[in-house]
Amino acid sequence: MSAQTVIKNKLEPQKAQVQSEAANPTAQPWLKETFARRLDAACATSLVPVVGNMPPQQVLLAWMDWASHLALAPGKQAQLIELGVRECVGLLKAALRKSESAPDQRYASAAWRKRPFSILAKTAVSGRKLWDAATTNVPGLDRGNAALMHFYGIQLLEAVSPDHWPLTNPEVMEATWQSRGKNLASGARNFLGDAWRQMRRKPIESEQFKVGQNLAVTPGKVIYRNRLMELIQYTPVTPTVHAEPVLIVPAWIMKYYILDLQQQNSLVRWLVSQGFTVFMISWKNPDANDRELSMEEYRTLGVHAALDAIRAVEPRRKIHAVGYCVGGTLLAITAAAMARDGDQRLKSVTLFAAQTDFSEPGELGLFINASTLHWLDAQMSKRGYLTAGQMAGAFSALRAHDLVWAPLLRRYFLGEVDRGIDIMAWNADTTRMPFRMHSDYLRQLYLHNDLAEGRYKVGGQAISVGDIRMPMFVVGTVTDHVAPWRSVYKIRNLKPIGDTTFVLTSGGHNAGIVSEPGRPRRDYRIGGWNEETPYCSPEQWAATAEKHEGSWWPAWAEWLSSHSGKNVPPPVIGAEATGYKALCDAPGTYILQH
Repeated sequence: MSAQTVIKNKLEPQKAQVQSEAANPTAQPWLKETFARRLDAACATSLVPVVGNMPPQQVLLAWMDWASHLALAPGKQAQLIELGVRECVGLLKAALRKSESAPDQRYASAAWRKRPFSILAKTAVSGRKLWDAATTNVPGLDRGNAALMHFYGIQLLEAVSPDHWPLTNPEVMEATWQSRGKNLASGARNFLGDAWRQMRRKPIESEQFKVGQNLAVTPGKVIYRNRLMELIQYTPVTPTVHAEPVLIVPAWIMKYYILDLQQQNSLVRWLVSQGFTVFMISWKNPDANDRELSMEEYRTLGVHAALDAIRAVEPRRKIHAVGYCVGGTLLAITAAAMARDGDQRLKSVTLFAAQTDFSEPGELGLFINASTLHWLDAQMSKRGYLTAGQMAGAFSALRAHDLVWAPLLRRYFLGEVDRGIDIMAWNADTTRMPFRMHSDYLRQLYLHNDLAEGRYKVGGQAISVGDIRMPMFVVGTVTDHVAPWRSVYKIRNLKPIGDTTFVLTSGGHNAGIVSEPGRPRRDYRIGGWNEETPYCSPEQWAATAEKHEGSWWPAWAEWLSSHSGKNVPPPVIGAEATGYKALCDAPGTYILQH
């Protein structure tokens, strides 16, 4: 079926509806605008099956911008020709040698150092170098278009990379020879099993890890529930606790139990063992009925409702608030609004891999521009939400080798059976995004950077992160592709007053945060500033900050303790007299929604 036919079939019912309504002349101006929006949305959604989730005009404009500027840059062309000649000479030299040193870490095994595989490996690396050069420093080329062209070129290069195909991968060929083809038979079984699980929408990890059985098992009670979230209060395990409780605001693009995996790597369980009273928000997984949920409702029905419940349990205590990823951004918005309004319930604010200035959002910026957001809005407006698959696909594309090609090769051609990994089970337990909230979030924060530039409004009035005066503890992770640490560090420009401690830890967006004591090959840098500290760039800070081996969790617990009062007896679970009685055991009901 052609794209034109798809569009026609989508639009005919809407045309008939508008034509019938148009008989009322007084309504025509409203109908014209409504029909125009419907027409635009139907066009975009109808083309998605044909061209994919990226708007074709955006890709076309990026290509035209890149091609036209490169065509008018003879100096850049000469550099590319010179680089191409050097790489060709290198390939000829490699062809004359019996073995070749590894040109890249992914070709480090001995099998890749022999001909012809060494030549294939070097060809792949040379192609990457040429494309990097071709999309970098092209005079006059828009930076966003350059990044988009680079991204799509890398996707193509990954698709044809020799290590991703069995007939050009010596490791697969050697495994096939030694096992007499058993690896391929095992891979076929893996493929059929994965296909069956995909039909049932149950990933392999779901067979080994189950929420409430070996994930999210820290004891506690749900003490409050509304249409957007459940609030969990965890059971204390120490005879006394720090006076101030801890509220954790997780991201709603993930389920909260990333912070409560198994017993040995649960941040929640560890905090409770350190004598903290911990509360956790568990977000509802929205559906089409929640399409109009906004960022403001996530603030009021989420963070503010949780603060009200905690004050009912601990009426005289201030609260250590913790936010992760977009939950941290929401917490920063909430804290800024509270500071503006004189609400002093917060004792401190901790942000895990959370951005407040989105001027340099990293690789995710590839998917966030006016054209792409129009495309997304059209799709979300029809369903009422952003599907989990759309978001997962975007993240996978940013790390195509690690998240797509390498796992495919291991499972289907090497025949490896994945060992169960709790964080992968969590990663497969995806969530949806309400239409209005996600659209506003991407536009106001990512596209227009309203929070950092003083235009973001709460209650009709603009807020400023600079109003947050209480101590802050901010964590960035070295290899984060969701919230790059240099972007997280930009809070230094927004909060000029008050003590701030910044930690840069090894690992990525998830593994850097879930970094329990005792995990090998972990380190972090820690330092801080206040209003009297001269500014330094992220690179300068990283070069001078004190480096430590191991987990950053103990440093954070020590920081929380230093900003807490004397230990007190643990509070009771809930506050039944004020309407916050225990409703059910943790992990609650919302976390089980699919």
